[in-house]
Formats: sequence, C-alpha cells, structure tokens
Amino acid sequence: METLAIGARGPQVELLQLALIRAGFSTIGMDGIFGQQTLSALQEFQTISGLPPTGVTDTETRRAILPYLTGYRTHTIRAGDTFFSLARIYGTTTEAITAANPGVSPSVLQIGQTLTIPLGFDVVPTNIRFSSTVLDYCVQGLAARYPFISTDMIGKSIIGKSLHVLSIGTGGSEIFYNASHHANEWLTTPVLMHFLENYAKSFASGTAIGGISAAEMYETATLYLVPMVDPDGVDLVTEELTSGVFYDYAYMLAENYPQYPFPYAWKANIRGVDLNLQYPAGWEDAREIKFDQGFTLPGPRDFVGRRPLSEPESFAVYQFTRNHDFQLTMSYHSQGEVIYWKYRDYLPPNSFEIAMEFARLSGYLVEETPYASGNAGYKDWFIQDYNRPGYTIEVGRGVNPLPIGQFDRIYRNNEAMLALGTVITSRLGA
Repeated sequence: METLAIGARGPQVELLQLALIRAGFSTIGMDGIFGQQTLSALQEFQTISGLPPTGVTDTETRRAILPYLTGYRTHTIRAGDTFFSLARIYGTTTEAITAANPGVSPSVLQIGQTLTIPLGFDVVPTNIRFSSTVLDYCVQGLAARYPFISTDMIGKSIIGKSLHVLSIGTGGSEIFYNASHHANEWLTTPVLMHFLENYAKSFASGTAIGGISAAEMYETATLYLVPMVDPDGVDLVTEELTSGVFYDYAYMLAENYPQYPFPYAWKANIRGVDLNLQYPAGWEDAREIKFDQGFTLPGPRDFVGRRPLSEPESFAVYQFTRNHDFQLTMSYHSQGEVIYWKYRDYLPPNSFEIAMEFARLSGYLVEETPYASGNAGYKDWFIQDYNRPGYTIEVGRGVNPLPIGQFDRIYRNNEAMLALGTVITSRLGA
C-alpha cells in the first residue's frame, strides 16, 4: 500500500477502506475516496494500534494494516495459550488455526513457538477493483492460511510484476485455469481466486464445493491457476497505474484508436499487444483478420504483435503449459455467458460432452468461436497442440470492464463448473 492522506483517490484507497472495515470500522464506505470518514476511522485505528493519529498511512501504519489485507497474524506462544483461547482473542476458529499450522499439536504447544493465526474473514475481496497489488496480498494470505497451496511465478510482466501461479492438490491429473489475458476483463481474476479460497476451506474442513467432495478433487488432480496473465494492463484499467513512462506510452498508443475510451477499453498488455492473439495457432490468419479490421498498430485491443509469443506474458503461459501435462484447460474472459469449446476441425475426445455438462451447471450457452475471433488464442493453441479439452469461458453480460456488482452472480454460475473441471477428465477416463 502507498502512503495515503486525505484527498487521495483510487484503488489504493479502496484497499485502505477494505482494511479498516475488516478491522471493525464497518460504517466506512468503499468509494475509493479518502474523505473525512476514512480519515476519522484511520486516526482511530492508529490510536488503538498505539500509533500517532496522523491520518496518513506511513510505514508503521501500513505495517499495522497489513494483517487486514493478507488475513493473518503471527503469534508467539505464551504460558496458558491454547488454540481455543487464541481463536477467541483473534476472532477466528480453532479449525482455521489447525489448518494454518500443520504438524502442530494443540495439546503440546511450546512457549516461544510461532503460529500463523488466520483472521475471521476471507482473504480474497470480491467488492473492490482487483489490481495486481490486491492479488499480491491474496497470494501471500492464502499461502499462509492454507500451507497446502503452493505459490510460484511463471515469469514477469513488461513492467516487472509477478505472474503468479498457485497450485492445489496431489492428484496425477494436471488441470490449468487462467484469467485476465485481457486487461479490462479483470473481474475474472477474483472469480478464480475466490474459487481457490473456497476450495481450500472445503478441503481443510472435509466438506464439498460445487457439489463435489474437496478431498476427491485434491486427490484426483493437481490444479494450477494463473489468475492474472496481464497485470500491467489490469493496473491501467483499474487505475492502479496512473502516471509514469509506461502510462504515458499506453496513453500515446491509445491515441491511435480514439474510438476506445482510455483506459477502460484497454484489453492489451502495456505495450499494446493483445495477449490472447499471441499463440501459435492460426496467428497469421488472426493477423490478416485484425489488420483488415484496422488493428494495424499497437493499442488498446486486437493488435496481434509482430510475431507469435513476442510478449513476455503470453510466452510465460506458453512455456508453463509446455512444462506440464494438462488434461484440461479453462481460460476465463468476459462477457457473454458463453462457453467456447472448439478450434477449427479439432475434436478432442469428450470435449463437446464436457462442454455440455459445464453448460448444464452454469446456465451458459455452448458455441463455436466466431471466425473473426477464432485464431491465436490460448484455447486454440492448446486444442491444436494437445488435442485435449480446452475452453474459453465468457462470464457476465454488459460492457467491459464489468461492474463488480456482477461478481456474486458470476461466481454462483461458475463454482460448480470450476469444481467439476478438476475431476471430469479422470471420471471419463480421458
């Protein structure tokens, strides 16, 4: 989080407001405006935390706020501490503490031992703009609260932001979900992250998610998620990035296409290349189609780049796929409530049957990708090179970026589909 003071605006202020609400200041609005109400709440938070009530998020204040963004604290065991007493102190449950500290026996706590204490709220927010900063906090928090979630990077963006990958499960079937290939489709990122958190909670508690036992999912498949393929572009659209050389360059590129409002219509990476038109599956055809449509220069959307895989983000996803043996992939986009399942004349075994089952669970339509959009996407390349089920899931309805108010409905429509995706190829013997 940046240093913020009264008068500040934007997603960083939304993060501050989120943290203050989680800390108990529930009357604060989530408007991204650092006004008098946010100032008063911050000053009270600082006072309670033993800090000078400056009303500015200085270094010490940010350190005090951090647990309300990552969702956990660390606690050093003292005489008399028990899981039950710690749960009461921190407003959590003994089950959550147990999950976060595998191998620690509640009956044999050692004085001086350090425990991870999950706080009493979900880590992944579903009511604010989801920038790369929000994702960083979520990755840190989920890994701490659920040590059976593994985290890594598949590369870095042009600006140098982490391309996070998270994995869960021990099964031999490898499954891959990705989101936010397109910047103004950032709402797909919290969909995947919220699913991962719910999956982890269900596994830790021995329950089901989307009608499927989390234990079956965990033992059947290893699920990999790259939740934000285009962090630079996402930060531009969510107004996390509002100045500097990269912002100025994107603004200059946008002037080539004045019909697309800047920055909200931005789909591309920060260099003006559409990352989902970068894969080596009919790339030359995609180039011809998009050039005929007028997308001959880098800009907000539909520029295919100078060659396939020219961009670090798309190349990282390509290389990550090459290094694995994925049985099924799902690429999340918006909008339209459609499942695209086919590329050209390829018919991977069970791919249509799986698509129809996904449609039954989600209420989405199953369609073939329109010709003008039917080449050089990740789904296209995966089907072409692996002859296995690959899907593009278009969530929500309206104009991108979709409003965060659509999140709950989108997630309800997708949870069972995401859960089934982890086990269906094994069930079908694919």
